[in-house]
Amino acid sequence: MTDSVKPRAVRAADKRRRLTAAAARVLHEQGVERTTLADIARVADVPVGNVYYYFKTKDELVRAALSEHSAYLDELTGRLDRLPDPMDRLKGLIEAWVGQREIAARYGCPTGTLAVELDKRTDGILDAEAGAVIQLLLDWVGYQFRVLGLPDPDGLAVTLVAGYQGMSLLANALRDPDIMTSQGARLVDWLDSLR
Repeated sequence: MTDSVKPRAVRAADKRRRLTAAAARVLHEQGVERTTLADIARVADVPVGNVYYYFKTKDELVRAALSEHSAYLDELTGRLDRLPDPMDRLKGLIEAWVGQREIAARYGCPTGTLAVELDKRTDGILDAEAGAVIQLLLDWVGYQFRVLGLPDPDGLAVTLVAGYQGMSLLANALRDPDIMTSQGARLVDWLDSLR
């Protein structure tokens, strides 16, 4: 079905989806302050005037990007939840992080870098929403440790996620994806030591 014969609602939903995905990508690559609505429209292949139809402000696009990060996390953890062993799920999470090493080395963690940038703003609203996405990851990781019967599962979750945030920050600062590889291996060794 060509775009011209798709029902209006389908075309609108497709444009909104493209804009949301583009917002997540461009905000990650350029940051909130350097990104314009025109940048997002260009990546989404949507006329810039149409952006205002779907998102009235840049903050609405940031919120949409955070929603995209949350959806990606849901998809990733949903796939990992199919693994029967919680330890394998945690190792699969680390493997997914390491698999994004080139992107992390260039731009950092998508949600983490956005959370840090939003924290610099004075309104305190969007940074809390970025924190909520990170909290979803912490909750999922903590649950895995809880199922394993390990003491202080929430503390272990913070340690694992902090390890990821640290390795992605260093990989980005030093533009060295190998940091993700070596530190990912250390995180796996750490997990093995917990049994």
